[in-house]
Amino acid sequence: MSAVVDPLELLTNKGTHEPTFLSPIWNPLACGVAGVGVAIFVNWGFRRPVFSGIQKHIAFGVLGVGAGSYFDQKRNEYVAKRDAVLRHYIELHPDDFPVKERKTYGQVLESWVPVR
Repeated sequence: MSAVVDPLELLTNKGTHEPTFLSPIWNPLACGVAGVGVAIFVNWGFRRPVFSGIQKHIAFGVLGVGAGSYFDQKRNEYVAKRDAVLRHYIELHPDDFPVKERKTYGQVLESWVPVR
């Protein structure tokens, strides 16, 4: 049951990869929680009650969500551009990337016999 692997197929998503539920909201959520954590840390540093000035917590949380969304968007743009450059290079140099046949671990690894 070995299939042939084309290098260009590895860099394209033909609808076979579905993102998980948390993948689009993970970075904004994590940065929002980090923003609230920064507000708590600032209050702790100034020896105030950690949840005093709740507007500061809300503001830092909203700023964190915005920063997380921005960084997520920039990362997606970078990854898309990188994949496009790699795909273009493979298209221009097909001799450097021959089509290979897939192997299973059983075909690659040597048999192992325990010595007792």
